[in-house]
Amino acid sequence: MALGEERAAGAPEDGAEDEVLARGSALEAFGESAETRALLGRLREVLGDRAAREGALERFRVIMDKYQEQPHLLDPHLEWMMNLLLDIVQDKTSPADLMHLAFKFLYIITKVRGYKTFLRLFPHEVANVQPVLDMFTNQNPRDHETWETRYMLLLWLSVTCLIPFDFSRLDGNLLTQPGQTRMSIMDRILQIAEAYLVVSDKARDAAAVLVSKFVTRPDVKQKKMAGFLDWSLHTLARSSFQTIEGVIAMDGTLQALAQIFKHGKREDCLPYAATVLKCLEGCNLPDSNQTLLRKLGVKLVQRLGLTFLKPRVAKWRYQRGCRSLAANLQPRAQGPEGSQMPAETADCDSDGDYDVPEDVESVIEQLLVGLKDQDTIVRWSAAKGIGRMAARLPRELADDVVGSVLDCFSFQETDNAWHGGCLALAELGRRGLLLPSRLEDVVPVILKALTYEEKRGSCSVGTNVRDAACYVCWAFARAYEPRELQPFVAAISSALVIATVFDRNINCRRAASAAFQENVGRQGTFPHGIDILTAADYFAVGNRANCFLVISMFIAGFPEYTQPMIDHLVAMKINHWDGGRSTLRLSSACELEQPES
Repeated sequence: MALGEERAAGAPEDGAEDEVLARGSALEAFGESAETRALLGRLREVLGDRAAREGALERFRVIMDKYQEQPHLLDPHLEWMMNLLLDIVQDKTSPADLMHLAFKFLYIITKVRGYKTFLRLFPHEVANVQPVLDMFTNQNPRDHETWETRYMLLLWLSVTCLIPFDFSRLDGNLLTQPGQTRMSIMDRILQIAEAYLVVSDKARDAAAVLVSKFVTRPDVKQKKMAGFLDWSLHTLARSSFQTIEGVIAMDGTLQALAQIFKHGKREDCLPYAATVLKCLEGCNLPDSNQTLLRKLGVKLVQRLGLTFLKPRVAKWRYQRGCRSLAANLQPRAQGPEGSQMPAETADCDSDGDYDVPEDVESVIEQLLVGLKDQDTIVRWSAAKGIGRMAARLPRELADDVVGSVLDCFSFQETDNAWHGGCLALAELGRRGLLLPSRLEDVVPVILKALTYEEKRGSCSVGTNVRDAACYVCWAFARAYEPRELQPFVAAISSALVIATVFDRNINCRRAASAAFQENVGRQGTFPHGIDILTAADYFAVGNRANCFLVISMFIAGFPEYTQPMIDHLVAMKINHWDGGRSTLRLSSACELEQPES
């Protein structure tokens, strides 16, 4: 995510934010351990008193919410909290209301810590499969008061699906009476998954997790994968994003398909990838007004594209050093475009005999369309997909992808395309897929993006573009050797300094300051870098008046930045469309200026 987007818009400019940050970093341990243990221990007592029950739930939410930003502090305590609650669930004498209450507490923990960490703690032995399945018997998918129970049961069931035994061994004798047979465990799990993929609550997300772990099992994929994928494609084909029911069904199905093509083995998913891609194209998801559906469509498209391409690391990519200190100290051969590559792999690039399926072109086209989407989360997903796909392509095809991304920076394109293009360039650079020979084309458009602003009515757009351009500069600082960026140091450093002190948005100023700091530390070639960072740090640039009247005057004292700063003020700020914030009026208004909203 872009540097500025990680921070909430509308942050206060004065010391209030510093105080908030200090409070947020003060937590060092789970200080409410004893209170939480007592709270969970008296659930049976408060069950009959509605006020006491609601009070216990609310108090537990308050405790857990304190650790939203530092959820790892809960890790040493997750196991005993889960055991206390699961003891209630597994106790056959527990009334249904008590079981639902225990699952509500479990969900609150999962919401804070994340289900992926929590999954490992669920009991997942063979003996747990049948009891968890039996708990679904009394569940009503339409009961909106107990959706936490179904959500947690689906997650629990997804863990039990990882047992290393064939499910057919657990069935025993399926014949109950002459002429009657009961469903196998495999069929029961699949029926539950399909039923909950189309519900309207959060259990839909857990059902997608269940499907990804169940359908990709060695014994299940042979018997059930083709049937489930057929059911999924029929669900997508008959659903419409024009209705609420259709949106819900498509959401659950797309989540399930994306999870399957993420976790499944390539050789198992490849026979179905082309069919799924064709069905997805027929859904016309880019025309939907549902942001989540478009995001899931882009996510599924990129995973289909990765299925078409063999998993490999592009030998032509640019590499800066090694993660291993020992490998860094060894003699290294020069790779393409001056990058350093291990001697044993420098001459073994086999791009020439690598066959790229035709469907990859369709995938790339859809991802490029996603870069211009109206919502940031869709553009961000498309940018990551572009980077992942390019990493598996031959050098010539990957360079064509870079050229297509650069087309997003035409002045005929909207700010959405500029933002998506910046995110894609940052991903490509971060992965070493943007070779130094392309920097001559890339740097000029990034410099334009750092000052991008378009007036629309009484406001302007372009804040996200400038923020993403700072992210590109931050990524380049980490990706390239100083000698590669040396020809562009003067232009990039001046542009980042100008954005740091003169941008009208606090997030962009802070993103530019962070990018400048990264370049000073990683590159070491920015003029007067340490001196400027001391004056224009993250907190100092939070106040606009301080930036214009104090920090800018200090930086302008360095001759490398004086003329670029003056040129920017003359060209961009003196005749700025928002006269109330122009530099001509700033001096007289700085004392009355309110914090940014």
